[in-house]
Amino acid sequence: MVEAVMLWNEPNNLSHWDFKIDPDWKMFAEMVKAASTAIREEYPGLPLVLGGISPIDPNFISLMASQGVLDAVDVVSVHGFPLDWNHWKLNDWPKKIEEIRAVTRRPVWVSEAGVSSFGAEEVQVFGLTRTAELLLPIVDRVHWYSLLDLPATWTATTRHKEAEGSAYYRHYYMGLLREDGSPKPAADCFPEGLGICQWFHFEDHRLDMSVEWLKRLRVRYLRTGISWADWFRENSESWFDRQMLALEPFQTTLTLCFTPEHLGVERHYTSPPRRAEDFAEFARWAVRRYVHASEGKAQDVLMGVK
Repeated sequence: MVEAVMLWNEPNNLSHWDFKIDPDWKMFAEMVKAASTAIREEYPGLPLVLGGISPIDPNFISLMASQGVLDAVDVVSVHGFPLDWNHWKLNDWPKKIEEIRAVTRRPVWVSEAGVSSFGAEEVQVFGLTRTAELLLPIVDRVHWYSLLDLPATWTATTRHKEAEGSAYYRHYYMGLLREDGSPKPAADCFPEGLGICQWFHFEDHRLDMSVEWLKRLRVRYLRTGISWADWFRENSESWFDRQMLALEPFQTTLTLCFTPEHLGVERHYTSPPRRAEDFAEFARWAVRRYVHASEGKAQDVLMGVK
């Protein structure tokens, strides 16, 4: 079941939102508010989550509050990768959560936390275990990023690609499973109560294997997404239907993001759309099609985190 809808992904990260076009995030704010209004007209009790922020920046949350965005969502979320990309230490996770709680009364989720096996698989084992110890007692949703390594022939979703050096290649080693589907040592240490964030590409051949492994790991909470840009591909709805049917056993946070080239201010998935209403139309369609839980069940999700 879809337990919540997340509006965008890492909006304060240039790899996912072009703030050179929208330096004050005013276009982003209007887009989120328009989508929130559309979704609430369809499912008033469905929890809405502000796209997980990376870096974890309380000033950005305060900016969103000043623009009315926090009034349009029920939860804020954060992403953190202190052993790979962030300039803070793994044991600072509680401190980073408190920095966000200091500027909002909204519940805080961790919608991505991960450690790559880029340098050594043993590092990932330590990172997984310690992250779970630090976060599971203090937040209601923690999604580990991710289940699967990124195939070597695919392109990681970043702005600068190989120019990022080793930071770019770490994207390929975030999974609990290697590209060939074999488990890494961290898979044997996956703790009860930890969720997983796994993105699926259009017509992703790894979907069925992923569902099998999610069940094997006894995952209850899942975060995934459907791409607004992919919505305009041929047979997109058939693919989305297959993906969401396969993921029905899990309590899923469904992320909506990525601007279609023909609807953006610029022809890029990070671009703000020219019209906030276009994203709202996609959001309305997505919840009509994939939110099968009753309003009461959706409301229970928030009752458990407030």
